[in-house]
Amino acid sequence: MSVWEGKKYKLDRSDNFDEYMKALGVGMVLRKMGNTVSPTVELVKTGDEYTFNTTSTFKSTTIKFKLGEEFEEETVDGRKVKSVCTLDGPNKLIHDQRGEKPTVIVREFTATDLTATMTATGSGGEEVKCVRYYKAV
Repeated sequence: MSVWEGKKYKLDRSDNFDEYMKALGVGMVLRKMGNTVSPTVELVKTGDEYTFNTTSTFKSTTIKFKLGEEFEEETVDGRKVKSVCTLDGPNKLIHDQRGEKPTVIVREFTATDLTATMTATGSGGEEVKCVRYYKAV
């Protein structure tokens, strides 16, 4: 059993999130909201299908996927992307979002914490990295 099964994680703090959202072209109003919200996330496995829920006072999203299979996704900021999720070991989820501005989110789960390292490629080809730290609730 993976350490994340049956757990929810709430955002504790972020590093460089505003710059990350800027690189994705997120407008100022949406960035201000994004910076004030502390979402709770949960990864659930049912058979060979995974569900990743993000819940917040601003916007809640759910994505369903099978490992290694491409799926269409609309991101919280409204981008339409084609995504592929894979596991690197039992507790590291790699979420590759391909679109106009490619993004890779690596989520590393422990029994008490989740660290999400998010890397966006801006329009000039520059990479902007953000790290978001969550605590199990």
